[in-house]
Amino acid sequence: MRLRAVEMGAAEMGAGAVRPLVLLHGLFGSAANFGAVQKRLAARGRTIALDLRNHGGSPHAAAMDYAAMAADVLETLDALGALPAMLVGHSMGGKVAMAAALEAPAQVARLVVADIAPVAYPPRLRGYVAAMAAIPLHPGLTRAQADTALAGAVAEPGVRGFLLQNLRLGPQPAWRIGLAEIARAMPVIEGWETPAGASYPGPALFVAGGRSDYILPEHRPAIRALFPAARFVTLKQAGHWLHADDPDGFLTVLEAMRAA
Repeated sequence: MRLRAVEMGAAEMGAGAVRPLVLLHGLFGSAANFGAVQKRLAARGRTIALDLRNHGGSPHAAAMDYAAMAADVLETLDALGALPAMLVGHSMGGKVAMAAALEAPAQVARLVVADIAPVAYPPRLRGYVAAMAAIPLHPGLTRAQADTALAGAVAEPGVRGFLLQNLRLGPQPAWRIGLAEIARAMPVIEGWETPAGASYPGPALFVAGGRSDYILPEHRPAIRALFPAARFVTLKQAGHWLHADDPDGFLTVLEAMRAA
């Protein structure tokens, strides 16, 4: 079955004959989140960061199941002449990368999954969505006012800053992301459906944050059932946002996997 894909926003850096390395961000993120990491990776080859649907510069769409988002990635990379590729996905982007590898294993040369597992997670982020949707987007809204409006539901200033990157201020403030679409799709985003009989036999690396609980020992059987060649590494000083908390460690892991 051919899924209807959306044309994704893409940021390309670097060049070379070695397989492209593709970066997929997490929920509420964008390709720009990988800016510094991508720049360093591009020194050694072609690197592409993609905006997933309802994020960044990509179109808004009602469906956010992982099969649809994997189709976006595979069709966009095919159009860019970037297959087979090494896929690197963080959080929600890691689930998209896993879905793409399971759907088209021959097109995924290597797989790196950053701090997520192929399992369903509890609804821990729905409060963020509700708080964002509750901000009154009136003319003249300032970032400080939006930050104050979020503070009751989002205690950490850094997380509020991350979320507010998606807010476009001006005469008529608006969310860049498809917030309504994301809100409706949260049960699907939190979940995971394994395609029947699917398996990815290629090289796969699961990178956990030592200060995060997104990849736990009890997740390993589910991971190995789908990715029998999976290996595991932990960045001890990182939380869930590995590339922000320990960019040097994250880069070292990616470069080693790229060279393997």
